[in-house]
Amino acid sequence: MSPPAVGVEARRGRWREALPLRFVLRRLAGTVGLLCVLSVAVFALLQVAPGDPARTLLGARGATPAALAAVRARYHLDEPVAVQYAHWLLDALHGDLGTSIRTGDAVSAAVGERFALTLQLVLLGLAVALALGVPLGVLAGLRARRTVDRAVQALGIVALSTPAFAGGLVLSYVFSLMLGWLPAYGAGRGGGDRLLHLALPAVTLGLAVTAVLLKLTRAAVVRELSREHVVFALARGVPARTVLRRYVLRGTAVPITTGIGLVLAYLLAGTVMVEQVFALPGLGQLLVESVSFRDVPVVQAEALLVAALVCSANLAVDLAHPLADPRLRTPRVARARPAIPAETPRGQA
Repeated sequence: MSPPAVGVEARRGRWREALPLRFVLRRLAGTVGLLCVLSVAVFALLQVAPGDPARTLLGARGATPAALAAVRARYHLDEPVAVQYAHWLLDALHGDLGTSIRTGDAVSAAVGERFALTLQLVLLGLAVALALGVPLGVLAGLRARRTVDRAVQALGIVALSTPAFAGGLVLSYVFSLMLGWLPAYGAGRGGGDRLLHLALPAVTLGLAVTAVLLKLTRAAVVRELSREHVVFALARGVPARTVLRRYVLRGTAVPITTGIGLVLAYLLAGTVMVEQVFALPGLGQLLVESVSFRDVPVVQAEALLVAALVCSANLAVDLAHPLADPRLRTPRVARARPAIPAETPRGQA
């Protein structure tokens, strides 16, 4: 067998050892079960919300009893709640998320048009949070209980306590109105123009969660610096950069990946306010409009999509932990070996 083939087989073996098939299937089954529970919860909450979707669709003038009955029959609103949920779930499994009550368009098309913009905004916000939170957290951990540490933590608290709409307005006023560097609203036409238009919203969204990654990274660095193997390596004269790269940063991989999974949920929730401030036609703006109009199919589709994204991120984090830290891998059950009989002492039969 050639050396490249040996290397590929070795990597496959490490992946199988870190991620056994039973472990992966168990995590997938848990994610699917959680999505089912969330879909039921969202459907039930929308059913108990005040208002009548049929009256909202027809308006005040055309809400005759015959028209209301026709609309309820068309959208299965006259059937029991369990039957309505079964209809919606079966259609969703076939890719049909229903029809918007407000516009009459397919929900999948309406959500798909805005999903790309929201996804771009979330990924850019995550990049901003990682670029600021992880380096500042490492710096604060290396200078723990010093002036630099206190200053960095103070900045993180300020960023965390600043509402997204207030931070967005301040950034828009400074970098758009005063300096004229970046556009203040809109999504742009794509490419570089899209990136310029999403710069301020991404910074606004990322700053709101930077403190979370900063705190987690700082705590992980402080804990790793107190480990015996790190102290022993420094005592032996190993360069500090080598210790930081090989031991400290590798030990912080699990807390940081856990923080990324938590941060993604906050980023998805924060897009609602940020898109309103910067007039971005994304999922957040669509959600506000749909809730105001009580467009149940669109709200259900968006809630299920956000839940699927959050659950997928948590699933990816769970699968990444055994790869990052061998101590978290599922231990193999040792095969039973036959007991070795004890040696019979001399003089005894």
